[in-house]
Amino acid sequence: MAETLKIKIAPSILAADFSKLGQEITRAEQAGADLLHVDIMDGHFVPNLTIGPDVVRAVRRWTSLPLDVHLMIENPDRFFNSFCQAGANAIIFHVETGDVSKGIETLRRFGVECGLSLNPETPIEAVFDYLGDIDILLVMSVHPGFGGQNFIPESLQRIKKARQEATRANPKLDIAVDGGINDQTAPEVIAAGANVLVAGTALFRSKNMADSIKRLRP
Repeated sequence: MAETLKIKIAPSILAADFSKLGQEITRAEQAGADLLHVDIMDGHFVPNLTIGPDVVRAVRRWTSLPLDVHLMIENPDRFFNSFCQAGANAIIFHVETGDVSKGIETLRRFGVECGLSLNPETPIEAVFDYLGDIDILLVMSVHPGFGGQNFIPESLQRIKKARQEATRANPKLDIAVDGGINDQTAPEVIAAGANVLVAGTALFRSKNMADSIKRLRP
């Protein structure tokens, strides 16, 4: 069913030049991005520390593109309201971080799209019970925490299994993939069933982002 879903390209601002973040966001928007991916890390759930709601609020002022906020943090529910208030269109949290059903219910009350993610070592089956209740499944194809890593090939089978299950439980589910996405891996993940491609280094480090985005699309 993946072929019936729009392929969306989501530049990850983790790879942007933060000294001119506003211009970088404008560059991504003008290059044809469908949405922006915003990674939030707390230095505990993953070994890196990034940004908070104030930066998301600033990003919101620079663009009308949807913002998918990916919470790679412990106790994510404590920050749902802050990031919703900052302008997130979707909140994605990790299945490894606690009470998933409660988190989904809370996000529904805030009126944003709800997403789940999982680390490469977590069995893909861990999210199957929730696919009918979420809008986005984000499959990590690298170990979360740092950009520029190589794509983990085993991720393709995980995406295939997720799409097969989603075809039954939630055919309109967006399946996103994050990590090592470039013009070589993009066709493979699309063929496996992903329809949202999160790319950081391949886009923000490109001299011609519009051309790079075109090369990611089928």
